[in-house]
Amino acid sequence: MPYGEYPYSIDEKGRVVIPPSFRQFVEDGMILTRGMEGCLYVFPLAGWRRVEEQLEGLPLTDRDSRAFVRFFYSGASKSTLDNQSRVSVPQTLRAFAGLEGEVIVAGAPNRLELWNPARWEAAIQTVQDDPPRPELLANFTA
Repeated sequence: MPYGEYPYSIDEKGRVVIPPSFRQFVEDGMILTRGMEGCLYVFPLAGWRRVEEQLEGLPLTDRDSRAFVRFFYSGASKSTLDNQSRVSVPQTLRAFAGLEGEVIVAGAPNRLELWNPARWEAAIQTVQDDPPRPELLANFTA
């Protein structure tokens, strides 16, 4: 699993370097899509297949399910690392996540996340200020 956070820059063509410790995770290709809290999710292809199975299992008759699938799936873009270990982020996804100049590349279970640094700091501060409910962490042990 990828873990850690790394500051990088996004170039004028919308490319972001994937940190060395994350490259093996996405070396066979990846899917970029809209994430929660205004970031982008980057799934390795095998992980994306599991996501697709879950999305396909949502009820077509449920309005919230359709809206979530639309949000998550329509933004998806397939990509690979280039020779300099960069990924090209489509303009629509850059605009959604507010990615210009600096970018935080963060690890998470089964995915990477690309963040605007101000949004990243706000998301981290929110958890510090209002930790998860105790029952959510009931089985969380080291």
